[in-house]
Amino acid sequence: MTRHIPAIIAFVAGTLVSVAALAHAFLDHALPAVGATVAQAPTEVIIWFTQPLEVAFSGVAVTDASGQRVDTGHVALDPKDPQELHVPLKPLQPGEYKVSWHVVSVDTHRTTGDFSFTVRR
Repeated sequence: MTRHIPAIIAFVAGTLVSVAALAHAFLDHALPAVGATVAQAPTEVIIWFTQPLEVAFSGVAVTDASGQRVDTGHVALDPKDPQELHVPLKPLQPGEYKVSWHVVSVDTHRTTGDFSFTVRR
């Protein structure tokens, strides 16, 4: 029996880590897609997450290659999908853009990340 204790401990620890990981909102996908090159400048960035979000505690900044913000400063949850953030953009020129986000899921866990996309020249 005692020879099974390490295996039981490993199983329980792995289960707890898996449950904790599920409690965070991570990037699922985005439009424009992560790393995409698009021919047409988008008018907004849409980001889908793996958990419902608290928009009051979440934010997104979209910057150009010089670090200037090109988003309007407004972030909104889709009224039909609490996992979908919409970020309106100012008119974009060709070039590379970085999307930096921080979100808080409804269970109060905070996550951050970033990705880029390019508008074709």
